[in-house]
Amino acid sequence: MPFTTTLTFGEATVALLTGFGNTVLIFLLTLLFALPLGLIVCACSMSKFKPLKYLAKTFVWIIRGTPLLLQIIVIFYVPGLLFNAPFKQRMVAVVIAFTINYACYFSEIYRGGIMSIEKGQYEAGYVLGMTRMQVFFKIVLPQMIKRILAPMSNEIITLVKDTSLAQVISIGELVKKAYELQNQYVVIWPLFYAGVFYLIFNGGLTLLFGYAERKLSYYKV
Repeated sequence: MPFTTTLTFGEATVALLTGFGNTVLIFLLTLLFALPLGLIVCACSMSKFKPLKYLAKTFVWIIRGTPLLLQIIVIFYVPGLLFNAPFKQRMVAVVIAFTINYACYFSEIYRGGIMSIEKGQYEAGYVLGMTRMQVFFKIVLPQMIKRILAPMSNEIITLVKDTSLAQVISIGELVKKAYELQNQYVVIWPLFYAGVFYLIFNGGLTLLFGYAERKLSYYKV
């Protein structure tokens, strides 16, 4: 049966903006939870308590070694299959999966940044009478932020694109909305139009990170 309706640019824009709202929501919530959680995972993986250290490293290895798509499916379906307690909120399952995944990646970036700081700077802080916390926040952290900004920006931009994986459990994010328009009106251009949303959003992030790098340029690496 032929389609008698055509998709207008305005209709596509409204539909894709709805999906883009979910994309941005997943992105922001993931950053909100994954950035501090990654620091905790990093602290565990660098702990002198070996059982905790190896447990954290094994967990990071598993998460980094398996696809995020699979992790979303596991987190959404496994509680229902094993404990008869399925997720009622798909968005919650997606945010949990994304948070765990990106926290593990962020933890490795944090670890690399911390290990790049020379030991002499720690010792100098202790000589000045600083506590371990003061040394970390006043000496180590500012330099670490400068050094990890480039790899962190790459991961964050990747996160924007990875939000499209949420469609695997029927979250109406940007790409899923584009697919729905494609199937309904039998046109392919909504998929390319969705790409414009990603380009604009990632372009804004690129400018933001560029500005941050210039502001932190006084920390010479």
